[in-house]
Amino acid sequence: MRKVRQTGFTIVEIMIVVMIIGVLAALVLPSMRSNAVRAKMSEAILALGTCKNQVSELYLSGGDPPGAGNWGCEASNVSTYVDTISTDDVGTIKASLRGFGDLRIDFHDVTLAPLDNTGSLPSGGGQPVRQWRCGNAGDGTNVPPNYLPGSCRG
Repeated sequence: MRKVRQTGFTIVEIMIVVMIIGVLAALVLPSMRSNAVRAKMSEAILALGTCKNQVSELYLSGGDPPGAGNWGCEASNVSTYVDTISTDDVGTIKASLRGFGDLRIDFHDVTLAPLDNTGSLPSGGGQPVRQWRCGNAGDGTNVPPNYLPGSCRG
């Protein structure tokens, strides 16, 4: 007569595996959520491209700033993540955010500010835009910096 030997995992082994999976999930989930928010934020910043081109073109052509809200690119219901786009006197573009499903970002603003060759806001009169400053709190951004893409932190 043959003895039948039982095989399988013990409850202790199963509990150890479940604990390891739980620890890994606790370490990975926060960074996954943060990366997902950054990807959505990148999409929101891309929605500002049309307005960015308008402002750059005006300064490149040597024109004077038309004033707040008169740049011709202001809009509402722009994308899934951008509720409204507005501009100020010198062409700083402000996007009001929504649709992230996270109150740390929803109903906040992110800005793009044009800078001339001296690194300051342009005053018109033929000074072209040399670069853009994105996500600066002094320009009106109130999104926590850790949720902004790497290219948009200051």
